[in-house]
Amino acid sequence: MPRATNAGVEIRYEVDAPDAGDPDEAVVFCGDVGLGAWQFGWQHAALAGPHTVITPETRGVGRSDAPPGPYRVESLAADVEAVCAAEGVRNAHLVGYGLGGMVALTAATTSSRPASLALIGTPPAGDAYNSDGVWADPNDPAGVEGSLNGLLSVDFREAHPDALSRIAEWRVAEDADREAYEAHRAAVEGFDLADALFEVTTPALVVHGTDDTVCPITAGETLAEGLPRGEITTVDGARHLVGVEASAAVNDLLVGWLAERASGTFE
Repeated sequence: MPRATNAGVEIRYEVDAPDAGDPDEAVVFCGDVGLGAWQFGWQHAALAGPHTVITPETRGVGRSDAPPGPYRVESLAADVEAVCAAEGVRNAHLVGYGLGGMVALTAATTSSRPASLALIGTPPAGDAYNSDGVWADPNDPAGVEGSLNGLLSVDFREAHPDALSRIAEWRVAEDADREAYEAHRAAVEGFDLADALFEVTTPALVVHGTDDTVCPITAGETLAEGLPRGEITTVDGARHLVGVEASAAVNDLLVGWLAERASGTFE
C-alpha cells in the first residue's frame, strides 16, 4: 500500500478509482480522534467512482507511523499535504470528521490544494469538542460497544443492532491505542480558529447532527456563520456519527456538493 512521508513520519493511505475524473483532483478523507479507516465506509462507496478517493490513516492509527505525542493539527494537515503531493493531487476536496474537520480547516489556511471542505461534526475551536466522547479502549470490546451509546442515536441503535456489533469489531481492530488517542486529543485541545475563520475562503459545507453530544450543534452553527463561504445542513436527531446513522442523507449532501465543485464529476 502507498505511503507518503512528512518530516520522517510515514502516512499509509489507499487510493480508490484512480482513473475517475481529472488526474490531479481527488476527494480526501480526514479522520476523527483515534478512529480507524472504518469511519469512512458509509461515504466511501457513494464517492469512489465519480471521484478518485484517497483514504489516509491518520498518524497514530492503523499502519501509519505513531510518533510520540502530543500532536498538533498543523502536523496532521501537513500529513494530508504530503499524501496529496505524493499522488499529484492539485485540487483536494477534503471531507473531515471531527478532528478531521479541524485538519481540513487548517489545511485550507496553509495550502493551496483544498478546493472544497465538507466538515462533519466539527467545531471552530477544540474547547467545543469532547474527545472523550469518541474514544474507547480497543482492548475492552464491551467498553467499545458501550461507547456507541453516546455516538449513535437511540433510534438507530434499536433499529440496527447488527451494525453496532460490526462497528465495535472494526473499532477493536483499527482504532488507536491510549497513547495515540492522547496525542490526538492534544491536537484537538490546541486547535482554535474561532477568531480566524474569515481567513478560510474555501467553499465549506458544514454537516451536523442536532443531537451531537461530542460537538454540540451550536458549535457547527458558529462554524458555518464564521466561514465566508460556509453553509450548514443539520440532520434531525442524529448524534456525532451522523455519517453512519444518516448515511443516505449525508451521502446525498456530499454527492450534490461535489457535483457543483469537482470538475471530474460524472452526471
